[in-house]
Amino acid sequence: MAKLYFYFSAMNAGKTTTLLQSAHNYRERGMRVAILTPWLDYRAGSGTVASRIGLKADGIAFRPDADLEAMIRADIAAHGLLHCVLVDEAQFLSKSQVWQLSEVVDRLRIPVLCYGLRTDFRGELFEGSQYLLAWADELQEIKTICHSGKKATMNLRVDEGGRAVQDGPQVEIGGNERYVSVSRAEFKKVMRGEGSIEPMQAPLPL
Repeated sequence: MAKLYFYFSAMNAGKTTTLLQSAHNYRERGMRVAILTPWLDYRAGSGTVASRIGLKADGIAFRPDADLEAMIRADIAAHGLLHCVLVDEAQFLSKSQVWQLSEVVDRLRIPVLCYGLRTDFRGELFEGSQYLLAWADELQEIKTICHSGKKATMNLRVDEGGRAVQDGPQVEIGGNERYVSVSRAEFKKVMRGEGSIEPMQAPLPL
């Protein structure tokens, strides 16, 4: 049975690596997949999905107002049977796009695997994550660790000096130089001004 999956984590937990491995597993069995990636995430080039360890694949870039169900139907009409849809940086989905992906599952009977962050640098839910948490059939956390050794669940945005940034737009594209994954306890301590984090001190996946 097709399902809508949401694989979530803090930064630097290997979400994109896991997505690319899933795509490889399908293709190795002769199955066709579609990889969707937000147009605004241009770090590896628009339409390219790339992990920190050097793996990458071509994807289909979509804009905030794109109808993802229509895109998938058009892809099937052009290229034939589709066995799985994978979505990178799924936190950037809109509410309507999460609904459209649920229609891909329920109407087209195609599994959809979404990978993304749960919360932003202020500890607030992204819109896409909010509705994936509400509507996905299955939720799975991809774990990573804080520099303290505890499980990292929160994301800090930092400046060049390693100081936590508490204001600014929710979406600011960046990697290890701008974001650090920490435990909830460390997140609260840093946000209270009781400590700082070095920008390049990125945690490793468990």
